[in-house]
Amino acid sequence: MSNFEGIVPALAAALEKRGYAELTPVQKAVLAPELGQADALVSAQTGSGKTVAFGLAMAPTLLGGVERFTHAAAPLALAVAPTRELALQVTRELEWLYELTGAAIASCVGGMDMRTERRALERGAHIVVGTPGRLRDHIARHSLDMSALKAVVLDEADEMLDLGFREDLEFILDAAPAERRTLMFSATVPRSIATLAQGYQRNAVRISAAGEEKQHLDIEYRALSVAPADRENAIINVLRYYEAKNALVFCNTRAAVNHLTARFNNRNFSVVALSGELSQNERSHALQAMRDGRAKVCIATDVAARGIDLPNLELVVHADLPTNPETLLHRSGRTGRAGRKGVSALIVPNSARRRTERLLQSAGLKATWASPPSADDVLRRDDERILADPAFEEPVNEDERGFVDTLLEKHGAERVAAAFVRMCRSSRSAPEDLLDVAPFTPSGEKFARRDEQPSRRDDFGASVWFSLSVGRRQNAEPRWLIPMLCRTGGITKREIGAIKMQPEETFVQISADWADRFLAAIGPDRKLQNNIVVKRLEGTPDLSRAGYQPPRPDKKPHRGKGAFDPNAPKPKFEKRAAPAGQRDAGASEAKPWAKKAGKPKFETSGSPKHKKSKKRPA
Repeated sequence: MSNFEGIVPALAAALEKRGYAELTPVQKAVLAPELGQADALVSAQTGSGKTVAFGLAMAPTLLGGVERFTHAAAPLALAVAPTRELALQVTRELEWLYELTGAAIASCVGGMDMRTERRALERGAHIVVGTPGRLRDHIARHSLDMSALKAVVLDEADEMLDLGFREDLEFILDAAPAERRTLMFSATVPRSIATLAQGYQRNAVRISAAGEEKQHLDIEYRALSVAPADRENAIINVLRYYEAKNALVFCNTRAAVNHLTARFNNRNFSVVALSGELSQNERSHALQAMRDGRAKVCIATDVAARGIDLPNLELVVHADLPTNPETLLHRSGRTGRAGRKGVSALIVPNSARRRTERLLQSAGLKATWASPPSADDVLRRDDERILADPAFEEPVNEDERGFVDTLLEKHGAERVAAAFVRMCRSSRSAPEDLLDVAPFTPSGEKFARRDEQPSRRDDFGASVWFSLSVGRRQNAEPRWLIPMLCRTGGITKREIGAIKMQPEETFVQISADWADRFLAAIGPDRKLQNNIVVKRLEGTPDLSRAGYQPPRPDKKPHRGKGAFDPNAPKPKFEKRAAPAGQRDAGASEAKPWAKKAGKPKFETSGSPKHKKSKKRPA
């Protein structure tokens, strides 16, 4: 007897066989008696079990009260997904869910052989799953018969509109029978989705699955504050610390994906890349490598990662911060699925701390602010994993005992154990030594007026002064000197104190705790970019030494005028008399700027402010 009430018996048996103990909120919502056979607009987040949900919802419509399908002719149901990966994932889910009903399921997706798909459709399929562009091609070529359709499902409808598939979707829906049932699933319901639903659904029931706001409770959010120069090193330590079965690293650009992929390959990580420049075949190989364990880290852009499902994904790393809350939720929703726990780690440079806090607030998420795992943290976690290895629980068998005794007799237990530890550590990438970053204090708590630097520099504390071989005459300015010092010297604005600009050099105050690391980061040549030489000073700089010119009181006044005397009487200005020939003339002619009589008036030919014709003197 099935434990799932209100579900077609064959599908209930498939759920029990799959190990389902309870339905998710969205699956319960689509089975509500009041929904019946009506159209539905369902808002359901990624990872909420919506594929099984619409499979359960359309089963009574397709089977019509019988337990198994008869011979397949024209398709009865059509499921449309935005990407090839998601369409294939939907196909796999529906195959096990409808296994006991005898349903034939075909997929039609871009990048696959269209002739093979056409033959599968000719043989007959009860349910067809595909992407918008390929389905439209099959309809236009009359290889997909839409006349018998009873149900159409639009999965991730908001993503399909974002990717520009509106015209294809409208073409598909117009080709379907008017009496069909239409189910639309979308993470959000913006105006574009509401308009599409209004045009192609009839009296649709709006479902917002209860408990969807809690879907990210299985995800632990961590915001890791890093120095800008340590961003990639922090990602390496995060990957090493968690040692996830599958990890997904998100970047904002293809160039960043290629750069991190090359860097991590060199660091002995088993890594694959997903970006828009890859072919469908390359994408398939990359995802298959993640699923079968040949690769553990996938570096991807947001668009390339749409719709992918990795069952063992335990860690999501935001190498580049998301641009909006929706992207943050979509990225993080790749993990923490189906009751499994996951970690979403945001790599936050100092300059992006406040922006990250606003991003988390807009998404309704709470993150733990911390520093990324240090090298010591990673090594301690490695030791814990070695001690917890289940191999130590297995007894020594007879085939091993002889060689074990030989090893212990020849090398001793201590040296054998040390060799084992070295072998375990050599197979992993060495962790990175990260710069210390001051902990971030979220809003609502007491914090300094600015995170980047103290508001006052007279209480900067113990410091070391450095001289830079650039000054005001070389157009040196703090606004470009400070980022250069932070980037090259591996420090933050917090470690920089006063800056004294001189004509030919600049004095910079750096925290004493960071002085040695600052010099080590610059390198032995002691040069910044543009060959700016850095020198360490002993004590406080003497601003009266050569290179600094104090004002001289006996300096000659500007343009030879007398020195300014505040007690001197004000000069008297007399009205200038007109020339003798003009004393009796009118006021206009007595003025020095008045025009002289008898002079001809000309206009310059060809001037843009005048006419082309030239006036001759009168």
